[in-house]
Amino acid sequence: MRIDSCEFPEDVLYEPDGLVWVRREASGEVFLGITSIQAALAGRLTKVQGRPVAAEYGAGKSVGTLESGRYFGPIRTPVRGTLLAVNAAVLSAPRLLSQAPYTDGWFARLRPLDWEGDRASLKPASEAREALAAQIAALRVHCFAAFPDYELFEIGTECSAVIAKLDETLARAADNEVVHLVSDDWTAPAEMVNWSRRTGYPVIEERKEGNLYHFLVRKVAWD
Repeated sequence: MRIDSCEFPEDVLYEPDGLVWVRREASGEVFLGITSIQAALAGRLTKVQGRPVAAEYGAGKSVGTLESGRYFGPIRTPVRGTLLAVNAAVLSAPRLLSQAPYTDGWFARLRPLDWEGDRASLKPASEAREALAAQIAALRVHCFAAFPDYELFEIGTECSAVIAKLDETLARAADNEVVHLVSDDWTAPAEMVNWSRRTGYPVIEERKEGNLYHFLVRKVAWD
């Protein structure tokens, strides 16, 4: 399910604030991760930490923290239980938590203390849709097809200058990194088409919100 470009798979359950998802395995253990809402709030993650494993945590308690240049916040478990593991992959590569929050970027694995009791507060996406949409609006969250590594907000800048700054950003970006460009220049859509043809870098998403144009550009390796 997609709500305002934010992804919410149907095979997991969501806590009331829409920041964390959980999935119970056949073994009875529970996987936990952040949603696209929390990923968008945090921005480009620079550090992810987990709390001590083999300890018991109550519902609403932090089992880890997220840190970026603009955000620091907890990952709270909605399920009481023992923390069995924190995903080593996201600790070593924090971007994975944002890029694949529902799959390889899961955060923690727990043994629930009372799954049936805690399950009552969790809802699938189809039932949580209204609450998730309200959170997206309240927090002014913007989700994209790919998570940006760089943000360029060029308001009141002529498109030629915007393109020059985009070229500078991509020159120092690594292959496959993504730039989110925002411009209020009405010529931006046409200019970005011409720019993409000239450089060979794809515009992987484009949309207009009010008088602002949003573009996602990926740096690809040239042969």
